[in-house]
Amino acid sequence: MPRVAIVMPYFQREAGILLRTLASVQAQTVDDWMLLVVDDASPVPARSEIADLIETDPQRYRLIEQANTGPAGARNRGLDAVPADCEYVAFLDSDDAWSPDHLENALTALAAGHDFYFADHLQLGATTPAFARGGRLRPEQHRPLSAPHLYAFTADLFEQTLTGNVIGTSTVVFRHAKYPAQRFHQNLVFAGEDYLFWMELARAGARPAFSTRCEATYGRGVNVFAGSGWGSEHSLHRLCDEITFWRAIPRLFALTATQRAHVRQRTRILRRSLALDLLHRLLHRKSLHPGRLLRLSRQDPAALLLLLPNLVIGKLRRS
Repeated sequence: MPRVAIVMPYFQREAGILLRTLASVQAQTVDDWMLLVVDDASPVPARSEIADLIETDPQRYRLIEQANTGPAGARNRGLDAVPADCEYVAFLDSDDAWSPDHLENALTALAAGHDFYFADHLQLGATTPAFARGGRLRPEQHRPLSAPHLYAFTADLFEQTLTGNVIGTSTVVFRHAKYPAQRFHQNLVFAGEDYLFWMELARAGARPAFSTRCEATYGRGVNVFAGSGWGSEHSLHRLCDEITFWRAIPRLFALTATQRAHVRQRTRILRRSLALDLLHRLLHRKSLHPGRLLRLSRQDPAALLLLLPNLVIGKLRRS
């Protein structure tokens, strides 16, 4: 049985995107892996891209087809299909690409007694790697491992994720054998489901390690977060999911007073952004997605109750 199961959610509107990602998997310097592609009712079926691979090597390549559930649901379906005796799970989105040494670096760090691995990466459209762009991770503050680019993460990973996440999902490899029941929150589609996954593993005691090498390059396929910026069709969905995420944190985790204050501040900012987004939609005759707002009102009644004062505050701060 391969040591690493690669879980890949797939939803694309353009043929050929998956081939670049597959090439980066096949170029890995270790071959102790299997690939689970979860076709989440993609407009361009994954089967058309990987049918030959499945036929040639069904033990290494497996396709799962399902009704659309979003990235979290697709990853969970992949996690459900991971063989019980497979030690590690790696995540890779279907439009991203790994460097050839990614899995080798991950296995080296995990073999040193760690449970959770992530690496530097190039975000969509960026030319500077994420660690340098964010300025939130300083390698010299962490313990070096055997290779010069590998480090034991010695800070609080929960705190890091809460206040300044540095983890790219397509760089994560974790010890599935130790945390076989860990799953993503499927109620979050546009934001936050991956953060909660890392935070829950951190609180469960997972020991993290990371690489300063740029081990993933994010692609330009369907990206629910990158495609949901201000004024876009999906911006309201993203804001609602972000509010839901921040509102869930105090219910899911014990927080310090400083962490609770941070959560309250982030929630206030997002509520103001929601008010401005709704005004933009009204002025430009865009859909208000009433069903989405109704669900948010059940999860966070204050978000809608405070729409008018938040709109006034938001307009004053923008003027």
